[in-house]
Amino acid sequence: MTPFDCYKTYLALKNHFTKDSYDYYKYCKKTRASLESFYKRRDRFWFEKISRQRTDKEIEDFFISNFVSCNDSESLWIGEIIKTGDQNYKEWQRKIQSLSYLFKEECESLFAEYNFKKVFECSKGHPPLLKKFLSGKLSLETMVICDKIFLYGNDFDKKLKDPVWETVSRRIKKYSPFLHIDVSHYKKILKDIVFGGK
Repeated sequence: MTPFDCYKTYLALKNHFTKDSYDYYKYCKKTRASLESFYKRRDRFWFEKISRQRTDKEIEDFFISNFVSCNDSESLWIGEIIKTGDQNYKEWQRKIQSLSYLFKEECESLFAEYNFKKVFECSKGHPPLLKKFLSGKLSLETMVICDKIFLYGNDFDKKLKDPVWETVSRRIKKYSPFLHIDVSHYKKILKDIVFGGK
């Protein structure tokens, strides 16, 4: 990947995570970035450095990890990624490498406290699933996996008309295409937790 391609990947992913109208895959990772605008940037040397140090896949994962680790991707500027990017990337890699374990641990804790129906109950406000996420006891990855299994997001979108859920819903939808998982594997983990493997 050239430095300019690295910059375009950054812009495309930033657009994906910050703009409802942009989809990284639908638009084939394209942006309106020009070589001229790239050479005017004072931070272009950083893109040159990262393009030499990492593979194409690592560059993409590096930017994804930084956008998903930030609660407000819109406020995440390149200077922040330059400062904290490596740390965010390493923490994200650790989570992805032990995703089955993380999901199992978090779901065991969740379902030990609430029965299955109660977890997704939102007739009286925020459901336990969302409360646990907001308190930092559930990862964004677990929220995405549960949505891939139960499609609860569509139901919450209809019933929860508040900015807190809207922000979380957007993060789940934007992150979901990048979290490549075997859904049946995670269904089995959940079945074992909720029904004791019956």
